[in-house]
Amino acid sequence: MPKRKSPSLESILSTGGIFSSIDIHFARFILRFDPQADSDIFLAAALASRATGSGDICLDLAATADTAVFEKKDGADAVVCPPLAGWCKKLIASPTVGQPGEKCPLILDARDRLYLYRYWEYEHSLAHALRQRAAGEMEDFNPRELSNILKKLFPPTNTDGVNWQAVAAVIAVFKRFSVIAGGPGSGKTFTIAGILALLMECIFKGNAHIFLAAPTGKAAARLAESIREAKQSLDCRESIKNGIPDEVYTVHRLLRPIPGTPYFRHNSENPLVADLVVVDEASMVDLALMSKLVQALAPETRLVLVGDKDQLASVEAGSVLGDICDRQTIHGFSKRFLDKIEQVTHVKLNDTVRYSTNTCGLQDCITVLQKNYRFEPQSGIGGLSRSVNRGDSRTALSFLNDPVEKSISRYDFHPDSNWVADLSQTIVVSYRKYLTINDCMLAMSEFMRFKILCALNIGPFGVNSINRLAEKVLSEQGLLPSVQPGRGQWYRGRPVLITQNDYNLGLFNGDIGITLSDPNSAGDELFVYFPDATGEFKRYPTHRLSKCETVYAMTVHKSQGSEFEHVILLLPEKDYQLLTRELIYTGLTRARKTVSVWGSESILKTAIARRIERTAGLRDALWG
Repeated sequence: MPKRKSPSLESILSTGGIFSSIDIHFARFILRFDPQADSDIFLAAALASRATGSGDICLDLAATADTAVFEKKDGADAVVCPPLAGWCKKLIASPTVGQPGEKCPLILDARDRLYLYRYWEYEHSLAHALRQRAAGEMEDFNPRELSNILKKLFPPTNTDGVNWQAVAAVIAVFKRFSVIAGGPGSGKTFTIAGILALLMECIFKGNAHIFLAAPTGKAAARLAESIREAKQSLDCRESIKNGIPDEVYTVHRLLRPIPGTPYFRHNSENPLVADLVVVDEASMVDLALMSKLVQALAPETRLVLVGDKDQLASVEAGSVLGDICDRQTIHGFSKRFLDKIEQVTHVKLNDTVRYSTNTCGLQDCITVLQKNYRFEPQSGIGGLSRSVNRGDSRTALSFLNDPVEKSISRYDFHPDSNWVADLSQTIVVSYRKYLTINDCMLAMSEFMRFKILCALNIGPFGVNSINRLAEKVLSEQGLLPSVQPGRGQWYRGRPVLITQNDYNLGLFNGDIGITLSDPNSAGDELFVYFPDATGEFKRYPTHRLSKCETVYAMTVHKSQGSEFEHVILLLPEKDYQLLTRELIYTGLTRARKTVSVWGSESILKTAIARRIERTAGLRDALWG
């Protein structure tokens, strides 16, 4: 009887369910260029490809060596990574693997990080560009004029604390690159408006090419609305207010994508003509897009990134804003730069701001807004979100379980609870009103007051199930026509979320619209109405929208860039690796007035203790 042939590594990995077809295809590609390559090279290539698909920029060989990648329950077909030293030796000897600066399909750096070349190039290019922008200061202004206008736009506060908004504005004047980090309610949008007015008064003299951008259409529309409101309260001439742009682009639209390719019309060879570019919700921008954006800016263009460094990282690979800010660390300023800030603001800061001895220069580009204008620091949503951010589950649960705190609550899945019935009742109460409104603007305003945020897409606590439940109960209450839940049928009142950019329609991933009939027509044709960046609404016949989904509930990831008055954060009944403190924090801070966390104490404790760890070299490249 012939001896049974052992399955190959490729067949094991292909059928194991942990590698995508792209991962296997890339590993085969590597073997074709290296006749001497063995299974260790194949495995490294597949793992490096899988890492980028999982949000990492590279594969940490030291953390992966000697670990099991795949193993059946009976122990058969086990795939174990080789020891680090021998693995690195094989990789270095392969013609498909190069050192940083060489052009090979894979790059292995001195810290045993294995990159796909294009991701190494994205990271290297971005780090190099940001270091260059962080170096030195601009001198294209009159210091006395700057001080006078700064005092008007950011008047001294009544407290003894540092006016961090004014500090952020000074940095945006001095530096070609700056970051404004802060949570919801920390005054980021007002700071942006003030910086625009300050630069127009002191430097651009009212004549400038200024672009405002955000990662998604939804975030762009929200920034446009916020800027329109914020600039009305600025103490400056009307001509300056009128010069502050109302239009906000998505980053993709700003760079002008070339259809059918991953490239943009604006790049290092054809830079964007701009004096200033401001990008809001920068935590949502992945490494590839951020690198392409920075490469598309002329050296003299000022770039301001704005966002919440503690929020969830981008869906695609990288945790760029967190790496730029060194996430949990507030570095302070170099003494030389702190002296410059004091000269302009006429406020002594060295008693409250510590010096930084880091030589990279990036610390002088970053402001963390530390005052919250929406939430009290030690109560309600503010206190809860801060405790989650610190990883302090004990304090977080004490907030949630305190009956005195009316803005926050917790629903526990105890044996006697009927969570489906309770959630159904909440859905009917929260969504009833918008379904009775025919005006698209009023209907959207009412609809966006409440949202159910889920951690998962699938399962009983996932977005798909909750959206089906919402359609079912709203239909049973006569608020919707009779529909088959989850079938994607069009009906009056159906809320939809765009899931893929459509440049022909001007709709972008994350845009939310509501399905209504034309109020000026007696016909039955349905249209989907979307708010645009000007505050108006645009509409499309339903047959033109294919890449969209129903959105009574949405994932926490897709809620980034949105805010709702009332939020239910729905956690699953068992633990998953994607349950992290960043996810909990992001879900909580989508709420302006009230948030209710539906989940057990054990799940919350585990999630708050777990942090997102994405493997990358950007932080090391920037901070050294």
